[in-house]
Amino acid sequence: MPELRLLCWALLLGLVRACPEPCDCGEKYGFQIADCAYRDLEAVPPGFPANVTTLSLSANRLPSLPEGAFREVPLLQSLWLAHNEIRAVAAGALAPLGHLKSLDLSHNLLSDFAWSDLHNLSALQLLKMDSNELTFIPRDAFRSLRALRSLQLNHNRLHTLAEGIFTPLTALSHLQINDNPFDCTCGIVWFKTWALTAAVSIPEQDNITCTSPHVLKGTPLSRLLPLPCSAPSVQLTYQPSQDGAELRPGFVLALHCDVDGQPAPQLHWHIQTPGGTVEIASPNVGADGRALPGAPAASSRPRFQAFANGSLLIPDFGKPEEGTYSCLATNELGSAESSVNVALATPGEGGEDVLGRRFHGKAAEGKGCYTVDNEVQPSGPEDNCCHHLPQPRRGA
Repeated sequence: MPELRLLCWALLLGLVRACPEPCDCGEKYGFQIADCAYRDLEAVPPGFPANVTTLSLSANRLPSLPEGAFREVPLLQSLWLAHNEIRAVAAGALAPLGHLKSLDLSHNLLSDFAWSDLHNLSALQLLKMDSNELTFIPRDAFRSLRALRSLQLNHNRLHTLAEGIFTPLTALSHLQINDNPFDCTCGIVWFKTWALTAAVSIPEQDNITCTSPHVLKGTPLSRLLPLPCSAPSVQLTYQPSQDGAELRPGFVLALHCDVDGQPAPQLHWHIQTPGGTVEIASPNVGADGRALPGAPAASSRPRFQAFANGSLLIPDFGKPEEGTYSCLATNELGSAESSVNVALATPGEGGEDVLGRRFHGKAAEGKGCYTVDNEVQPSGPEDNCCHHLPQPRRGA
């Protein structure tokens, strides 16, 4: 038993004193420190004591941080990685560091970052990511960082910021975000308002400037004049223009998506047919109805023709084209969608009788419905004359 206890103490002492060969490990001010800075390292070395609380890997040649890079040091409170060549941080590289309070990734080449790892770092108080190549930050990137006091994102390649991205940072007192190439469109206007009202120190505000559009290049966001901004709205109309229209084979179905919003929304068609889902980024044809170069199409005239003016044409509507037609408009302020269900009448439903009853019923009410080629048409905008047209019977 005494020998076993001695062996356990020896193993424990070995764990505490272990240190990767290129690094210096020791205790200072009550912290267990591993200093691996300026060692020309190209990877995180293995063999750290499990009780390390401060690790410096600054000024090396690390190209990336793989999953599990810091698994040996789960008690880390400070991690310094500045002045490396880090381009990517993989998912799982930082997630185990639930005690981390300070993280410095500044002055790297970082463009690929596993933002979801930050969700585990709820103790983080300092995050330095300045002087990198970041172009985008997800809206929920900082959702768990309620203890964060200082955030440095300056000197990156950020073009915009998702509205509300800083809302979870209830303890934030210092934000550096200058020297990014911001697009001064409607998507960034919220930040100007937030910066004026938030109790956060934001230095170098004259260097938080617009890069585009060209007319605003160099303008500080703090001096940006109000922009005419609005979220998308859509109105879907169609010809024949009846709710729940049921058509006969061979009809030309025309739908029009009237879109409003600023900046001008992007239009997308979502079509759910019996044969599956069709997605169309409008337009896919030119004004002549022929497929645009590069647009996916089985022929020169696609089955679904989406025009630049918001119209969708189905030249030979038949049973395979039945379904739900939705137009979706999106800009940086949001999205809007409108849908219509379109189907053919089924044989045996007495479509012609229904059509006649509908017509005569409208006439008896004094409404101005009339027929053109067996199609019920409203005479005024207040009329909505649904029609029910039969398919030809097989063998007829």
